[in-house]
Amino acid sequence: MRNAMIIDGKDNVAVAIEQIAKGETATYVWEGKEISLPALEDITIYHKLATRDIAKGEPVVKYGEHIGVAACDIKAGQHVHVHNVESHRENLD
Repeated sequence: MRNAMIIDGKDNVAVAIEQIAKGETATYVWEGKEISLPALEDITIYHKLATRDIAKGEPVVKYGEHIGVAACDIKAGQHVHVHNVESHRENLD
């Protein structure tokens, strides 16, 4: 059952479309394939989980846009939120 979604192929996080409890499987579609991974933490509905390991300092990408940088290493299946993402102002000039 799909309980998460990705909007853009550049995303490294998926958005939970229902509550996902720690240990449950998060399932989403990417490039036409159904992908599943275990949730390492409780994921609140509409919150993000990492779809792959994200290294400290690496951009966090949601809806194809950088929304911040990883404040620490984030493992695939971990909750991605303000506790492990820092804001980052990009040079837009």
